Amino acid sequence: MTKWRDRIRPQPQRATSPSRRRGAGPSARKRMVLVVGVLGLISLGLVARAFDLQVVRKQFYQKQGDARFLREVPIPVSRGTIFDRNGEPLAVSTPVTSIWANPAVLLANSDRIPALAKALGGDPQQIEQYLEQRSDREFVYLRRQMPPEAAQTVLDLDIPGVNGQREFKRFYPSGEVTAHVLGVTNIDDHGQEGLELAYDDWLAGKPGIKRVIRDGKGHEVETLEQVRAPKPGQNLTLSIDRGIQFLAYNELKNTLDKFNAASGSMVVMDVHTGEILAMASLPTYNPNALAGSKPVQRRNRAVTDVVEPGSTMKAFTLAAALSSGKYTPTGPAIDTGNGHWFFYGHDIHDDDPNGVLTPTGVLTRSSNVGAAKIAMTLDTSLMYNTYRAFGFGNSTGSGFPGESSGLLRVGRDWRPLEKAIMAYGYGLNVTPLQLVTGYATIADGGVMHTPTFIKGDDSPGKQIISPTVAHELVSMLETVTGPNSTGANARIANYSVAGKTGTSHQAIAGGYAKDTYNSLFAGIVPASNPQLVAVVVINGTTKGGYFGGTVSAPVFASVMSGAVRLLDIPPDNIGRWYVGGPLQGNGGLVGSQTPAPPPSANDVPVHEAPVDEAPVEGGAP
Repeated sequence: MTKWRDRIRPQPQRATSPSRRRGAGPSARKRMVLVVGVLGLISLGLVARAFDLQVVRKQFYQKQGDARFLREVPIPVSRGTIFDRNGEPLAVSTPVTSIWANPAVLLANSDRIPALAKALGGDPQQIEQYLEQRSDREFVYLRRQMPPEAAQTVLDLDIPGVNGQREFKRFYPSGEVTAHVLGVTNIDDHGQEGLELAYDDWLAGKPGIKRVIRDGKGHEVETLEQVRAPKPGQNLTLSIDRGIQFLAYNELKNTLDKFNAASGSMVVMDVHTGEILAMASLPTYNPNALAGSKPVQRRNRAVTDVVEPGSTMKAFTLAAALSSGKYTPTGPAIDTGNGHWFFYGHDIHDDDPNGVLTPTGVLTRSSNVGAAKIAMTLDTSLMYNTYRAFGFGNSTGSGFPGESSGLLRVGRDWRPLEKAIMAYGYGLNVTPLQLVTGYATIADGGVMHTPTFIKGDDSPGKQIISPTVAHELVSMLETVTGPNSTGANARIANYSVAGKTGTSHQAIAGGYAKDTYNSLFAGIVPASNPQLVAVVVINGTTKGGYFGGTVSAPVFASVMSGAVRLLDIPPDNIGRWYVGGPLQGNGGLVGSQTPAPPPSANDVPVHEAPVDEAPVEGGAP
């Protein structure tokens, strides 16, 4: 029997294992194993991920990183300088800075746009709109070709996403004086017109390439390597003489103002090399401020525009006549009658009755009747081949961009009337460059040189007509500048001058303008030992002053009198000098103190057009 004491006495408890407790968790050891296992798996994943990034997909991620921070940027090079024949710079490149931006970065800091706009001189809203429209790009220009000081002011603001890029801008010291010859470059410094375009590969050079690291703001942090070395553009020395070029430009400008002419051009060429010493055209433009110019101002009329040469063509008609063996400078005589010759219903006429003329007299008096009658005695193929040999109807090969080949119909298609009027300069078109090349060929003993704008790049030349015929022609043309001839205003003090005047109606749609003319003069100096040839063409002259001898010959005299001094060409009229010295200018015969009578002969443009291309008023002449 159990006692009451035993019932209240605590009974000993039997120990139980923790693992057997209901609801008890894992042991500490298992927890440790679990933690280590998880950490091991994480480490394995990290190792696997690192292996994937560093080995398996290394190139992909490296490429992605490079795309964000590594850049290949150009190393700009300076365009070659263009010099005149005496080493004077005509076109130079000056360093400038272009401001560019990363739109996304700059838009993320849009609070800085007003300060940027103020520095650039722009409108904040327009800049922001411009950036938003190009937000998918990483590079956009904000302002091109700023002066370095102005650009540095912008960069000093340290605006995120805004950077500068060094470039070069073309500058032309002579401005509009040499604009048509040199042409221009575009904003990326590539030639667009003129010699800048013709010699772009030579002048431009090749930009280099370097690999750099850029930070998030687009700033270059480090240059890693040079991928390609820069190759600067090469310099170019032209045959142009800046002094003669200025004389030609200035005289053209004064003449256009004086005669209210629409346009004009002048080309001066070295007889023995074909080097072009000057080529001026008006109207012109300032290549340093291209935005304000018009296309009509940028056309180099001496090369691209054609004109009916008028009586300047008579020299080449006489070249064919002398080459035929039928004519000499003194015979046979040509009866020009009372100055009118009705041929195939067309009145070919002279300004005054000239009666009987020698072939030389036909040039001296600029007789249309005489030239037409001579032409009709010549074989058509000989006449055509002579014109063609002098380069008419073909490009001169100067290499100038946009050069016109003119117009000369094939000889077998010539009608009798067309052949007759072509003898005195209608029915064909030539450029001033073609015309000066033709006269230079006569001056150099019949040897034709390809015109060139590069100093020292003279061609060997090709014999076109015999030296005898060429020398005879120069002597015949010298009479044109005598005191009673059409070209008296072309005389130069102390120098003998050979040349030919020309006057033609200006062609318009449907025929010829009645009161608008082209005035021409082509001349050689000195006549006894030809060194220079020049052609002057003034377009759009009106009545009261339109003959070539009145309008263009004085331009020739003024420019060439300066050119012979600049080039130190000795005078050839020393034997005519007197104690008191020769008369200067065109007031009298050079070497004489007796004033010469005014020219009585003139080129006659009126009704020179063929019957099917008559002047506007009155229909057929």
